[in-house]
Amino acid sequence: MATLRTITGFKEKLAGGGARNNLFEVDIPAFPAPINQYWTSETISRFNFLCKSASLPSSNISSVQIPFRNRVMKVSGQRTFDPWSVTIINDENFALRTAFEQWVNQMDKLTNATGATNPEAYMADIYVHQIGKGADLGKESNLNSASLNNSSITPLRTYKLYGAFPTNVSPIDLAYDTADTVEEFTIEFQYQFFTIGETADQANTPIT
Repeated sequence: MATLRTITGFKEKLAGGGARNNLFEVDIPAFPAPINQYWTSETISRFNFLCKSASLPSSNISSVQIPFRNRVMKVSGQRTFDPWSVTIINDENFALRTAFEQWVNQMDKLTNATGATNPEAYMADIYVHQIGKGADLGKESNLNSASLNNSSITPLRTYKLYGAFPTNVSPIDLAYDTADTVEEFTIEFQYQFFTIGETADQANTPIT
């Protein structure tokens, strides 16, 4: 039997007023060791600001069909992980685009098609943080504070992508008739798997 719902009841159930799409941060703590010189503390800080869009990663579980007497029973198959991408605003020093182009070049060199064969030489871990609007630790809050600039907050949720590496650095379209826009480009990554937690170091990971 259906239950009559009210806007007051809805408000009580919507924790924090709802998670916001534009409150996020992507963190790549380090590039693979052979090219880490392109990923300095200044470049990391620039990336934290200029990473315009990303997504919480997704995965899929296939189904295995088992026929039986003109019927089909479906059971769980294997999990696969979709490619993951970010969109980055390009500034005039090209520091971020250069860094990712060097990362791709580590895997397959432009001039002679040689590249690293050891996965440790071209894979790195990536963190995707969903941030809350609340002023106290980023979570559901009754506070409104102007003193949190550059303060550390606890994300609502952190996804850690293990063994990621870029497989596509998108083109940047150029045109005389394009005005009042800033260049952007997209990086597509492949990765091995992800874990889900509430802190950057995954210390309290509820799902692995």
